Amino acid sequence: MRTNIRMLVLGTLLTMAVPSAVASAQASDPAIGTWVLNVAKSTYSPGPGPKSGTRTYVATEKGWTYSSKGIDAEGKPTASTFTAKFDGKYTPITGSAAVDSIVVTRVDANTAKATQKKGDKVVLHVTRVIAKDGETMTVTTTGTDAAGKPTKNVELFEKK
Repeated sequence: MRTNIRMLVLGTLLTMAVPSAVASAQASDPAIGTWVLNVAKSTYSPGPGPKSGTRTYVATEKGWTYSSKGIDAEGKPTASTFTAKFDGKYTPITGSAAVDSIVVTRVDANTAKATQKKGDKVVLHVTRVIAKDGETMTVTTTGTDAAGKPTKNVELFEKK
């Protein structure tokens, strides 16, 4: 009986602690939330860029889960997702034909850098900077496309 009561108390405490840790992560990370691509203020080299895009960051106990949805230049839907743990290890990306893994590093509260691979080959470097007012996010991506040609995209997102 005492074991059951202890387990109930422990379960209750854990149930209260985990949301508190996630809420704390949400408060300290300005990326948490939904961001909408401003296509008119973004540049793509080579182009053309997508017709639309939305990114969502959801706090997890040790980082965040990223998901994106959009419409590419040809009018086809796109979507990808991954979970960043900031542990220096590559994590899988699902939904992308261009890359299959990512490692994310926090530079400071508003800046994160990522390296993305396809197989064992590094193909993209990403820098994400959130403005001090928390209303806009600039994502700069450099690397090579599937044909090995250089790319540089600068995307502007607005907080929803």
